[in-house]
Amino acid sequence: MKYSVEKLEKYTLLQLNEEKLTSIVAPELKSELVKLNAEGAKNIILDLSIVKYTDSSGLSSILVGNRLCENEKGLFVIAAPTEHVLKLIKISQLDSVLTILPTVEESIDAVFMNELEQNLKEEGGKEE
Repeated sequence: MKYSVEKLEKYTLLQLNEEKLTSIVAPELKSELVKLNAEGAKNIILDLSIVKYTDSSGLSSILVGNRLCENEKGLFVIAAPTEHVLKLIKISQLDSVLTILPTVEESIDAVFMNELEQNLKEEGGKEE
């Protein structure tokens, strides 16, 4: 699997450099997401701008990343999906479960907003 990972303080950006996210690539993506989560990444942005096609195993690996981040009260964002990938996500009705944004920049903003909301919730809980 060809990809790049950029680890920053508040989020990890994983760019998938494959045109097809299928059963050949999906298991590697799942294990990379699990590894990143185990290393403390709770906010992961998955840049799918290069991916032109995905199948059910690809969608399954995306859902693994989403669940891992949710379990840590973090945010998993699909950034810049191509038209075909977005169409498949919508057909599968996963657009109601996943956070999908048109650009990496908007995804980064969403992570920071989520962090602020989580901090406010924690502070609100302490005062009670």
